[in-house]
Amino acid sequence: MIKVENVEVFNMEGAVRGMRNPLNSWDKSDSVNEVPFGFNLGEKDLDLMKRLYKGGTEHRKFMRQIFISMDITAPLYFWKEFDTYKVGTVSNSCSTMHTIHKKEFELDDFSIEHLTEGNVEGFKSVLNCLNTARQNYIETKDKKWWWQMIQVLPASYNQKRTITMNYENAATIIRQRTGHKLDEWTTLITELKKLPYLEKIIGE
Repeated sequence: MIKVENVEVFNMEGAVRGMRNPLNSWDKSDSVNEVPFGFNLGEKDLDLMKRLYKGGTEHRKFMRQIFISMDITAPLYFWKEFDTYKVGTVSNSCSTMHTIHKKEFELDDFSIEHLTEGNVEGFKSVLNCLNTARQNYIETKDKKWWWQMIQVLPASYNQKRTITMNYENAATIIRQRTGHKLDEWTTLITELKKLPYLEKIIGE
């Protein structure tokens, strides 16, 4: 399970302006930033973006100047893979260490949509174990019960993070994770492809 919310894109105009600095070709830019309609990428600027993208990372610096912010809720097993993309990304997560005991554990807190009926029943025993440890920790403040929660917590536990990255990161994820066996990557890629002009730039 993965949920992507509050997606915003920043600095498209600045990236286009900077893209034309090397050849002083600002007069050829045909993009328009119209209030209140927002930024409209022109055909000439889009064509240049496509050519620079194909030219490789040393030519497509503009991709690293288009910023993305989004909230992603996903299981810990997904975040373990997402953390591969550390260069150019910033992540601010809900704290498992500090807030794990704040609410009772429920099935909806976990990504278990692929479990068989028998394994869901088995999972409920893990849930009971977590909630018993939680209640004991609340009542006694004994850290040993906190450890029970931390070390029993399954990798399917959903965590929310606010992610900041750029178009280069998004293009890399699309290229490297398309066809991945985790459904979460497929869903995230679908959302990334909705970003303004990204698919047109990278030719997907």
